[in-house]
Amino acid sequence: MAIEELPRSRPLQGPLSWIANLALIGMPLAGIFFLLDLPQRLNWLVFPEQYVGLFLALALFSTFLIVPEGASGHLDRVPWYDLLAAVAGLVVGLYIFIYYPTLSKSLGEIHPERVFLGCVTVVLLVEACRRLVGWPLVIIALFFLFYAFFAYIFPGDFYGKGWAIPRLSTYLYLDANGIFGIALKIGASIVLVFILFGETLYATGGAAFLSDFALAVMGRFRGGPAKIAIVSSSLFGNISGSAVANVVVDGTFTIPMMRRAGYPAPVAAAIEAVASTGGQIMPPVMGAAAFLIAEYLTIPYAEVALAAFVPAILYYVALYIEVDLLAARDGIRGLPREELPRLLPVMKRSAGFIGPLVVLIVYMFILNRRPEEAAVTATGAALVIGWLTPGVKLGPRELLNILSSTGRGLLEIAAVTGLAGVVIGVLQLTGLGFTLTFTLINVGQSSAFLLLFLTAIISIILGMGMPTTAVYILLAVLVAPSLAQLGILPLAAHLFIFYFGMLSMITPPVCLATYAAASIAKTDPMRTGWEGMRLCAIAYVVPFLFVMSPSLLLIGHWYTVALSVITAILGAILLGIGMVGYLFRVVGFIRRSLFLVASLGLLLPIVSSGNLIYFSWAANLTGSILAILLVAGEFRVRSRARTGLGVHTQGKVAAASVGEVPRAGQEKS
Repeated sequence: MAIEELPRSRPLQGPLSWIANLALIGMPLAGIFFLLDLPQRLNWLVFPEQYVGLFLALALFSTFLIVPEGASGHLDRVPWYDLLAAVAGLVVGLYIFIYYPTLSKSLGEIHPERVFLGCVTVVLLVEACRRLVGWPLVIIALFFLFYAFFAYIFPGDFYGKGWAIPRLSTYLYLDANGIFGIALKIGASIVLVFILFGETLYATGGAAFLSDFALAVMGRFRGGPAKIAIVSSSLFGNISGSAVANVVVDGTFTIPMMRRAGYPAPVAAAIEAVASTGGQIMPPVMGAAAFLIAEYLTIPYAEVALAAFVPAILYYVALYIEVDLLAARDGIRGLPREELPRLLPVMKRSAGFIGPLVVLIVYMFILNRRPEEAAVTATGAALVIGWLTPGVKLGPRELLNILSSTGRGLLEIAAVTGLAGVVIGVLQLTGLGFTLTFTLINVGQSSAFLLLFLTAIISIILGMGMPTTAVYILLAVLVAPSLAQLGILPLAAHLFIFYFGMLSMITPPVCLATYAAASIAKTDPMRTGWEGMRLCAIAYVVPFLFVMSPSLLLIGHWYTVALSVITAILGAILLGIGMVGYLFRVVGFIRRSLFLVASLGLLLPIVSSGNLIYFSWAANLTGSILAILLVAGEFRVRSRARTGLGVHTQGKVAAASVGEVPRAGQEKS
């Protein structure tokens, strides 16, 4: 859900430029029209699949006109095969839009035109996804299609009869579990309106306000530029929900600022990448996958956002502590006051942009309205505030640019969720999903931790080079059911795979957010990636903890939740100390290791029942005692050093004073 830059795009001219822009603008306009139930008010009965068909038609049409086939593709013109693919994309989507009311009466029947259009749709989605996000998801989808055709050559539980092209093509094209299923529907609805909301805030000056606000609040403290990056990236990422877009927008001014302050280039880039990635897990607006979680579990989005709140706080607390201690260790000061904007003028000039976020929160969390309705209302509020804000130009041209940029951001979403529908359809039709769940349950019976560990590794591997949304969709149908079968809370299971899918953005070797930050800092991406892993070490631990006990998801008795949250925040602080190796002074290896042990003891949430109840209490108590001893010891060493320095300084002053007083005899003479 983001303000994304396309990999490469053709600078179209003439009629094709107008046509492509109309298609891009048409996507958000059609979304608003159908999602606000305007057809129903006009007594026009529309199936959800009809709107999704129109959405995919416009997305595929725009993709093949705008995005060339590769790095060496035609940028100066649209070749004949791309024109043909664009028209084909329009046809396969409009066929559903126009004829679905009739098709719905005979979805299981196989007809030549359905088989042909289904095959064309799959081919177009594969190529569109390759152009927009690369090969990883394409390879996975092709593997699943291969299995669907040749399941009879697979051994053991994975043996199947295989499916013929007519049956598979028709199923993927028309069934509710196929291409036009839940994934694409969410992309064309909730994700669409939140991209529109983010684009509107960005165009009307909301992003600039967030940056100025971060500068005014954090700029004067030690390590101020890095703290500015954390605040601005978390706030902007909360709107955009995209790590890469967040890095590109914020990193262009925060990374050079951190470099000038004294942070090494890999560390500066890693701070920005980690801060930007955290935007996907920061309520109230999270990544697109968070809305998918709500749909898959059939729960209000507010429940998902509330559950994600504490893990997000722990993520940023640990990052802030590490950045602060790095600045203390390396003597990195804040920015001069003359370089910083004044907070009061910033708030007077642009504080109105808090209004749309307030509207969004009130609609979703207090009034319990649909996320689509909340986002559209918040977008309207952002437009009104932008129009009333001095210096913000908001005429017809700017509105069209907002709609066009939203359309561009939706191209990747359409390709990813459409191709993910192919994978989901194969899983449902062949029964492979049940086979995988059964296999993983057998693994989990021997060790639930082993299953979680394997799930985390798979999530990171699948996420390499893929958007978090695509990773979540795959794992939600492949792995989440097996986690739930083992008794893990379904919300915790889905958040677990969501978090580790998100971490692929900053985990080497393929880490897109890190690559984007490293390119701005002009430094080595791999070194930046390892620095990023150190900075967000807590993110690799917390998902295991909230699976063990949902108290970190604000689920459970109030006193258990309160104690777990307090100790976890203290544990995050200690983890930051241990990772940096500095508190009041440089901390040696042994004490550093003890800080890490204490942090893990405090991070462990209180388990209210089961075999781990006594272990969790003992771990918290041990961690607390060890933390008190360690901090007290470091504080005492610092006090002694200061006292010694004071005595030494006073001695020098006294000696100098005595030496300066003339003797009596000399005075007389």
